[in-house]
Amino acid sequence: MNKYLPLILTGVLLNAAAQIALKHGMRTIGVFAFSLENMVPIGLRVGMNPFVLIGLGCYVVSVVVWLLVLSRVDVSYAYPMLSIGYIVAALAGKAFFGEPVDLVRWMGIATICIGVYLITRTA
Repeated sequence: MNKYLPLILTGVLLNAAAQIALKHGMRTIGVFAFSLENMVPIGLRVGMNPFVLIGLGCYVVSVVVWLLVLSRVDVSYAYPMLSIGYIVAALAGKAFFGEPVDLVRWMGIATICIGVYLITRTA
């Protein structure tokens, strides 16, 4: 199953890239009230934001890649690999948006890394 690790990582990284693009798009839109009168104007701003569109495109491609993964790999092996996205998202959030990543988050990231390592050893 390790021969499919690059395919798995591609799906995971596309999913994380989607999160980062969506976050950037929503940062440019800003905080908004969730109400009926805002539905159309905010919906248009969201729907026309290039970063939101890029994020949605990354999601679509990641789903296609993930379907390829699931056709080749046990779900009990592949699905836990999605947690790599948590690591990528935390690091990207810190690098691109200046989000705080304190010691507790780093410990959580380290725990995820250990878990992913153990799962890859079972292939």
